[in-house]
Amino acid sequence: MVDAAAVVPRRVLATVAAMDLLRRLRGLHGPLMLHQSGGCCDGSAPMCYPAGEFVVGGHDVLLGLLDLRLLVDELPDTPPAPDDTAPVWISGPQFAAWQHTQLVLDAVPGRGSGFSLESPEGLRFLSRGRVFEHAELLALAGTETLTGADWERGARPTTPAQPQVVGRAADACPVPVRGTPKNSV
Repeated sequence: MVDAAAVVPRRVLATVAAMDLLRRLRGLHGPLMLHQSGGCCDGSAPMCYPAGEFVVGGHDVLLGLLDLRLLVDELPDTPPAPDDTAPVWISGPQFAAWQHTQLVLDAVPGRGSGFSLESPEGLRFLSRGRVFEHAELLALAGTETLTGADWERGARPTTPAQPQVVGRAADACPVPVRGTPKNSV
């Protein structure tokens, strides 16, 4: 029997570009948090706030804690200090729709929402998604999600055994290329 804890995938990964932007924003604003609300327009983009400035709802789901000390394919030697993490939250209804996907946080050229910290940086956060494979879904079925209410009671996630930083979004999920015919390889 395979140890499910060893194969449970992370629900959120981040690209080098996203991690670099998060580190820069942390230097400017202190500890951070991200929230994926599922609203319309800019509300459907991941929003970055100073930690505690966005009220996490009791039914919001924690996708993971991004360890801002890590680079591509690294695993932590020690637990991160709270200021070295950026919790990534998603609204409960959006999690219900996206629970079968791994969110890949990326940073791309453009202007972020006026409420998100990256807005004046010339970059914006972008969520990309990769559908979990069948074995990954089975492993995730044996885990419980951590909600905002759980967090308020002091619950914290365990540290997954897989790296959280990928070089580019395409390293974690297919990224459509403009102008490429559907049938081309």
